[in-house]
Amino acid sequence: MPFLNEKENIGILFAISAFFCFSVLDVFQKYTVVYHSIFQILLIKYFFVLLLSLFESKRKNNNFFWKSQNIKFQILRSFLSLLESSCFVISFRYLSLADAHSVASLAPVLVVVLSVLLLRESVGINTWIAIFIGFIGVLIILRPGSSIFDVKSLIPLLGAFFLGLYQIATRKVSESDSDETSLFYTSLVGLLLLSVLTVIYWIPLTPISYFLFVGIGIFFSLGYYFQIIALSNARASIIQPFHYTLIFWAIIFGYFVYNDLPDFPTVLGACIISASGIYVIRSRI
Repeated sequence: MPFLNEKENIGILFAISAFFCFSVLDVFQKYTVVYHSIFQILLIKYFFVLLLSLFESKRKNNNFFWKSQNIKFQILRSFLSLLESSCFVISFRYLSLADAHSVASLAPVLVVVLSVLLLRESVGINTWIAIFIGFIGVLIILRPGSSIFDVKSLIPLLGAFFLGLYQIATRKVSESDSDETSLFYTSLVGLLLLSVLTVIYWIPLTPISYFLFVGIGIFFSLGYYFQIIALSNARASIIQPFHYTLIFWAIIFGYFVYNDLPDFPTVLGACIISASGIYVIRSRI
């Protein structure tokens, strides 16, 4: 790996902080989704995304952040964001944090596959082998055909697929639009749809609901913002491997907060996916 300069080291620190915040966010989401509508949770998250977009536009003196050069792709990626967020939040209702993140960790590998299929990018034979090994890791975790297999385990896998599409769409719009513009449209589309769905599927709030919603909003926005800072200081190929620290934190928080401990096949599969994913990412530098 090439020598990292001070700026890239700062990017790594913010990346680690971002994924830690996302891990704490998931602890809040796993508890909240049991007693609240998924649309209530998503509405809070996208409201904080709107605040983040306004903050970023103010910080960068971008008074025309609402102008997009690729409005159709912005709307598409916003829908994809809703779909992937929904899948991951729902998965926390049925799966442990470690199980959900282990399956979802295939997302970086799926990004490469989708880049080949949709963007016509080329990859070498070694990368394809690593991608294949990553899918084997998923099969080890899911164990299809066995009595342990649960169709609900496919929810985070579906979320990883939508996340891959979302990242491809984000890469496309980033060629013409700023981060704050993308954040603004993500929040705008999300809030418009979720405002209606939240009213339809409203669940009465309790005093603890406000604490949970504020926690979700704070850690979601902090994670998002730290990720933006990380990517502004270091290459995506350096930042992306730290995505796999989510599994590490998921195991720790899952055990101490929810008394969930992953079994050996889940840990083995997660290690295989992480290793293949890191190789794929590093090979793309």
